[in-house]
Amino acid sequence: MMRLLCLSNGHGEDMIAVRILQELQKHPNAPELAALPLVGEGRAYSQLGIPIVGTVQTMPSGGFIYMEGRQLMRDLRGGLLQLTWSQFKAVRRWSKKGGVILAVGDIVPLLFAGLSGAPYTFVGTAKSEYYVRDEAGELPNRSWGETWSGSVYYPWERWLMSRRRCKAVFPRDKLTTETLQKWSIPAFDLGNPMMDGIAPEHPAPVFYETNAELKEMQRSLIVTLLPGSRVPEAYNNWQKIVQASDGFLDTFTERTLLFLGAIAPALSLDVLRETLQGYGWCEQSLTAMSLNLHFEDENASAFTKKNATLILTQNDYNLCLLKGDCAIAMAGTATEQFVGLGKPAIAIPGIGPQYNPIFAEAQTRLLGPSLILVEQPGKVASTVQQLLRDPDWLQLIADNGSQRMGQPGAAKRIAECLMERFEGFKATDPLDKSPE
Repeated sequence: MMRLLCLSNGHGEDMIAVRILQELQKHPNAPELAALPLVGEGRAYSQLGIPIVGTVQTMPSGGFIYMEGRQLMRDLRGGLLQLTWSQFKAVRRWSKKGGVILAVGDIVPLLFAGLSGAPYTFVGTAKSEYYVRDEAGELPNRSWGETWSGSVYYPWERWLMSRRRCKAVFPRDKLTTETLQKWSIPAFDLGNPMMDGIAPEHPAPVFYETNAELKEMQRSLIVTLLPGSRVPEAYNNWQKIVQASDGFLDTFTERTLLFLGAIAPALSLDVLRETLQGYGWCEQSLTAMSLNLHFEDENASAFTKKNATLILTQNDYNLCLLKGDCAIAMAGTATEQFVGLGKPAIAIPGIGPQYNPIFAEAQTRLLGPSLILVEQPGKVASTVQQLLRDPDWLQLIADNGSQRMGQPGAAKRIAECLMERFEGFKATDPLDKSPE
């Protein structure tokens, strides 16, 4: 039986890795699985019953050391170097027993895999060519430091991807795949696992009625609210989002409004409630409302103000993404998933450490016209109003989201490709032990 160790470096990367591992578990020749989260404690693996090899520890930065130098210093004082060395030794010990490695994330798990001595594959979640170019060519105002090597992936990263022991690379989009293939890297365009498990596999057919436009105007405009998951940053983001939501009540006076707050379990609803009440929102009983939406979350909270209803839920994430017509987004993964559904997201730069102006600007390059950046919360509602009056703009956003984020089912396609690339390999095989 093949043995596979999964390396990842962040909560979002853990979730992507777990989707692939779940598909591997369903395979007729399912490998023996193990994991080592290089950032955080890897609860997603534990919940799936996958054993964790080596030391895990949550650092003060939460994994956002690349955002600012202060975060790196805090992590160094918190034992980052000792943790990294301990984890690398665990990977080397594991590889000596035979097996293969699946690295998910950025240069860190890729480097660990490259230095392990074991055959490996890489799922690149952090980088995309869209950061520096699109299908028409290089983006304007990009610095020489971003474009000098001909790819968003630097030569040393491409070197690790082109080694004989690297059996497959799975970039996050087609543009990045085609770019890496120019260097004879075994890159496969199989989609982005980030989009798996959100939309139903067999959606109900859509029937267009003669009075569809009238019905569209009569129904509620649904706005998804994505404040992010990091404490205390998400609370600061929530202040801006609630402020932006208030602008809708003044802009869309003749239409009912429904705001769906997709709240991470780590956040305190009490803090969010206080903010809402400070802006004049009144808490109501959700059961007494007829919203035509089925909430799984028994603890979901409802608030009303003028012509609007706002729901806070920590257990209906997919519902919030699927039902929203647009989003006010100050998040990483959640924003990308919403855009991948073909919908527009409006972003407001926060104070960080994650969702700061630098991150927000980079995210607009990654997601293109689907993510609209506004400087002030008061400008969000008028931007949405302009969007709804421009069907060509909305169609461009719908096509762009699918193109940049791919179709659901990527985890299964990647798992099947992994098994093909490692076909015949068992833990005792001395595969590709030749020096490089």
